[in-house]
Amino acid sequence: MTSPIKHTWRLLGWGRTLARHGALRGIERDEHTPPQVRRLCRLARLGTFQPRTPDYAGAFQEIGPAAIKLGQTLATRPDLVGEDAVVNLLSLQDSLAPVPFDTIRRAVEASFGQPLENLFAEFEPEPVGSASIAQVHRAVTTEGRTVAVKVLRPGIRERFERDIDTYEWAAAHLEALSAEAARLRPRMVIANFKRWTNRELDLRREAASASELTDAMKGFAGYSVPGIDWDRTNGRVMTIEWIDGIKISDVDALRAAGHDLPDLAERLVLAFLTQAISAGFFHADMHQGNLFVRPDGTIGAIDFGIMGRIDRRARQWLAEILYGLTTGNYRRVAEIHFEAQYVPSYHSVDEFATALRAVGEPMRGKPVSELSVGQMLDGLFAITRDFDMQTQPHLLLLQKTMVMVEGIATQLNPRINMWDVAAPYVSNWIRDELGPESLVADRLREDTATLLRIPELVRRIEERFPAKGGAPEQPPLPEVELMWERRRGAGLRIWGYALAALVGAGAVWAADLAGWLG
Repeated sequence: MTSPIKHTWRLLGWGRTLARHGALRGIERDEHTPPQVRRLCRLARLGTFQPRTPDYAGAFQEIGPAAIKLGQTLATRPDLVGEDAVVNLLSLQDSLAPVPFDTIRRAVEASFGQPLENLFAEFEPEPVGSASIAQVHRAVTTEGRTVAVKVLRPGIRERFERDIDTYEWAAAHLEALSAEAARLRPRMVIANFKRWTNRELDLRREAASASELTDAMKGFAGYSVPGIDWDRTNGRVMTIEWIDGIKISDVDALRAAGHDLPDLAERLVLAFLTQAISAGFFHADMHQGNLFVRPDGTIGAIDFGIMGRIDRRARQWLAEILYGLTTGNYRRVAEIHFEAQYVPSYHSVDEFATALRAVGEPMRGKPVSELSVGQMLDGLFAITRDFDMQTQPHLLLLQKTMVMVEGIATQLNPRINMWDVAAPYVSNWIRDELGPESLVADRLREDTATLLRIPELVRRIEERFPAKGGAPEQPPLPEVELMWERRRGAGLRIWGYALAALVGAGAVWAADLAGWLG
């Protein structure tokens, strides 16, 4: 178990890096920042020379692979880090210098227990992509198929485990410092981050996700997922079909190739809605580098390490919320939030509906290019505070992906109206899934299943009464001993940690100063 001194030392080192990029300024100025955190920020930036404009993305890039992934996670939480930080973090490039080919060769051969030549007729030494967790090489199998081979960076699992241990420790202390910090649930943010990265660090899980998404999208024309070569896939290596196409971010190349950009934009939005609402399983890393347009106009997706999943009841609520916003039925949107227990029952449904109207009305009927995303986010997160809404971790990936999809669709067609594209799809889904015939069929199926489970249901009711709300039950969080809860010698220990922090800060500051003077 890592000691508090090691955690503190790591945090101070990371804090120094953040300070050099001006990334602690916003935390210090935020009125909701606990005083203890504000003092630590001042200590970390002691003697640093900060740029006028904070560079959050540059700081996370410099700290390392786990920080890059954490930064991408925080880009979904403007309520935690602020709008300016989110805009900057969305530019965070998940790229690192490639691992030498000899190291990659040894890793592949060790994972399969045989020479590389037994698996691939050709294997290009230069990677086509090099990210924080893995890098990708183009290869040709012994059967003659062109494939992409994704290989984990050696030692990456151990490095992530060490850094996440400190993230958990820091989040537990932050959550214990104030009611506002507890409402934002930083421990749950790190718990979700840990689950997401653990999935990414097992390439068999990513391959399975790609296979499941293929099944979910079989009926959707114009969107494809590469096939998996299961014989050349394991926990550390994944081999998939090679996709030839133009990056969806290269608008000029797409236009020169004769592709219909407005159609691509609309199809991308509908593909996301199909995954999220119909299947409840969606590609949650739909950034520009992971989407290609094939010569026939099909959108091809890659990189399925981060996937989102929401259950059927939550999808029904989501569809009704979207439909209510597109039609201006704010009363129904408010009722859904109370039914799901996202908003505590002591608040007024009518007051919440009015607050939603204040945010929603300025957006309706306008293209994305004319909307103020900053004003919209400010309004939405002000509502969460005013109505004591806790963060819903199961919706964070959905929110992040919606922002990504909206950004790409706007690049392809600046005049696209997201509401107009979404409304017919959501309306049809509600009619099919929540209409009279569907409700009768669902009731018969559910009632029959309930009758067969009466003994089990009675036991569960006794154990779990009262019933939970709309958010799924969250997994248990790891036990983290807070520094001030230690019994014997607690006071001495705290002063010891403070002294260690001061000494550490001084040492790091001296090293920084020496390097600057040199």
